[in-house]
Amino acid sequence: MEYYKSICPPTKEEQIDIYRSEPYVYSQMTAGKDAPTPGEGKNSWLTGTVAWSFVALSQYILGVHPDYNGLRIDPCIPSSWKKYTVVRKFRSSIYTITVLNPKNVCKGVKSLQVDGKLLNGSIIPDLNDGKNHAVEVELG
Repeated sequence: MEYYKSICPPTKEEQIDIYRSEPYVYSQMTAGKDAPTPGEGKNSWLTGTVAWSFVALSQYILGVHPDYNGLRIDPCIPSSWKKYTVVRKFRSSIYTITVLNPKNVCKGVKSLQVDGKLLNGSIIPDLNDGKNHAVEVELG
């Protein structure tokens, strides 16, 4: 999360005189310490950067990752986050996934329920039934 925040455009506002790129647009890179203009954003408005940032946030931080057999739930979040919800369409079904973090951990799925039924592991099976499903994940 710390790395993601370091490249996220809104975090650049306070250093805009150095960053010299739009604070609402991803840059492809930030010039390193040995560059003629260290800290400057380079190659903004490249849509690939936005797409990969979305993948990093949704699949690897929030931890909702498509898998052949279903949706893998494997968050890597700040320990201070108590709860969040993700609504994810996967194949023909819609999953409302609520992640609870009562132990203030960063990783580790303790339990996974789909429509009130406790499942083993961290994969929500592909129900592929066109319905909405309530998912509750507890970290621990």
